[in-house]
Amino acid sequence: MMKATTQFLSEAAGTDKSWLAVYADLVKARLTFLVLLTTLVGFYLGCRGPVNYLLMLHTVLGTALVAGGAAALNQLIERDYDAKMRRTRDRPLPSGRLQPTTVMVFGGVCACAGLIYLALAVNLTTSVIGAVSLLSYLFIYTPLKRVTWLNTAIGAIPGGLPPLMGWTAATGHLSREGWALFAILVFWQLPHFLAIAWIYRDEYAKAGFKMLPVIDPQGRRTGRQAISHTLGLLPVSLCPFLFGLTGPVYLVSALVLGLAFLWFAIQFARHLTVARARQLFYVSILYLPLLLTSMVLDKMK
Repeated sequence: MMKATTQFLSEAAGTDKSWLAVYADLVKARLTFLVLLTTLVGFYLGCRGPVNYLLMLHTVLGTALVAGGAAALNQLIERDYDAKMRRTRDRPLPSGRLQPTTVMVFGGVCACAGLIYLALAVNLTTSVIGAVSLLSYLFIYTPLKRVTWLNTAIGAIPGGLPPLMGWTAATGHLSREGWALFAILVFWQLPHFLAIAWIYRDEYAKAGFKMLPVIDPQGRRTGRQAISHTLGLLPVSLCPFLFGLTGPVYLVSALVLGLAFLWFAIQFARHLTVARARQLFYVSILYLPLLLTSMVLDKMK
């Protein structure tokens, strides 16, 4: 009887989502979309003259494969920890919808194919940056989540590399303009993820993740970190204008958006409630696409 019940539950878990939805969860479709969006912005800003749409397509496809493979392999590594948290226990591996071997093969093939594709269809520099992002995400950031609260700062590095990949795909080389795009993403991620970590700090603690809000229950350091990195983002976000990538419309937009983001970070630090953390999270979600849109619309030819 128990065996039949277990089999029924296992089959139900495997059929209550379509295979497309399961694999969308596996590659973290929303996160991968953000990766591709920032890559596209980096590519567009790096273009001088007409956009090479075929090269853009190659860049997006290669980056999507690397990002999707990285997400799958990350879930493979963290499957036991994901099972302990309400927000992640329905992912393909903890829920039993996919098996570890399947995910390992899928993630490994996608990641390797993406790096090879970028090297052959785009350029070697972009492929190398993709490899750095992949390896640092899987083998530095992921294990450090159970070792030190500094994992968030370290994890911001692979998270900031996609626009730099887009830039090198279009230009073929590294430059201060590309690094400025990287820095914007790095600084943006920190208050964004601190807000998430504050909201889910109890679940992170249960899973053994040493996020800053877990070891800082009073929240003073968390609040200071949110303010300091949002404050640091403000001057960094002006670099595209200072380097001649964008015009005055972007400058005004970056200042207004940056000050608004900072205000919400200050409110979060003052009150340290889940409600304020959610506000900061949603503002961060609005901030980035609005900033990127203003870059694209006010690009200097």
